[in-house]
Amino acid sequence: MITMAKAIFAPQYFSIMDTMQMTSAEAIKLEDQYGAHNYHPLPVVLDEGEGVYVWDVEGKKYYDFLSAYSAVNQGHCHPRIVGAMVEQAQKLTLTSRAFYNSKLGEYEQYMSEYFGFDKMLPMNTGAEAVETAIKLARKYGYEKQGVAENQAKIIVANGNFHGRTTTIISFSDDEDARKNFGPYTEGFVSIPYNDLDALENALQEEGVVAFMVEPIQGEAGVNTPDDGYLQGAIDLCHANNALFIADEVQTGIARTGDLIACNHENVKPDMLILGKAISGGVYPVSAVLARDEIMNVIKPGQHGSTFGGNPVAAAVAMAALDVVRDENLADNARYLGDIFRAEMSKLAQETDLVDSVRGRGLLNAVLINDTPDSSTAWDLCVAMKENGLLAKPTHGNIIRFAPPLVMTEEQLMDCVSIIRETILNYSK
Repeated sequence: MITMAKAIFAPQYFSIMDTMQMTSAEAIKLEDQYGAHNYHPLPVVLDEGEGVYVWDVEGKKYYDFLSAYSAVNQGHCHPRIVGAMVEQAQKLTLTSRAFYNSKLGEYEQYMSEYFGFDKMLPMNTGAEAVETAIKLARKYGYEKQGVAENQAKIIVANGNFHGRTTTIISFSDDEDARKNFGPYTEGFVSIPYNDLDALENALQEEGVVAFMVEPIQGEAGVNTPDDGYLQGAIDLCHANNALFIADEVQTGIARTGDLIACNHENVKPDMLILGKAISGGVYPVSAVLARDEIMNVIKPGQHGSTFGGNPVAAAVAMAALDVVRDENLADNARYLGDIFRAEMSKLAQETDLVDSVRGRGLLNAVLINDTPDSSTAWDLCVAMKENGLLAKPTHGNIIRFAPPLVMTEEQLMDCVSIIRETILNYSK
């Protein structure tokens, strides 16, 4: 039933909702006219999803090989996760943190024990979780490490992508993200990624409280560091009285073949930042986990979020993480990832268009043998779309491939065939 409020305040509601479903072209035109132009999507309008598949508004079926930037690790619309959301939404959705709710404590215990930390602080988006970690690190530095007030520094890596808030873009070296958004937030030292000597030198600076890093730089093109980099980094941090913060918003939740990417080197960060696949793509959920000594520097009124830790988020996240465990998604990602990289390496031997492949688990990138300012990678992704597979370029000449972790080997090989045929036909 359409309410009087909709009739009064949304006069176009009837004409839009009462017509037949719009075409892809019509949907794209609406976004272009009424939406901010802060994204450049592939020209496909998705309407349904299930498992590894999505369908556009015309009913064409595709393999999803991006997983909403690794948010849909458990597959689209997983029934257990959606069921948990619906059940909780019918009972209680939001109380704010002005009151306790019956799900948050259970969720906090679940998360702390699942990832092996003392406490967690719930937020909604990955960028919010990064901002939370920055605030925690600074406050810990002033109150526990003896850093002079307003002198705290956090080391970050070149090529990082931690979000797009004003503070976060202040330490980005992506000019598209930074230009004309200043003045920028101070207190960050940027060093080359995968360079322990540079980290050791930066840790000598006065006031350093932490090093924040992605175990694999996803947005930068799936930059995968040398073996031993994470272990060396945390050892250097601890030797210099600094915290090691792992941003696993994209690499976490089984994506790289282990629960978190730090586990590949048996590294336990002082703070762990999570988001995206915590909810299986069903609901915005993020979190920071840390030991008591760090988390307890935050007192009432010093940080929070109206929606952070809401009952729906709690129910969804627990169901989503149950799916990761019960369906052995980390093992599947590791197994299929090895196959995918082997197949793409074979493809690189067949055509000069493919330079190389890199990654871990089911977070991988194929480097296209063209300049970053060329349209080749984009054109290939458009061609793959026409052939029934969705992926997206990053940094111009790199195509990121990250399918849902529920993919089967048969489905993967079908996707490999699509990618191979598309590239080989393009190169002719």
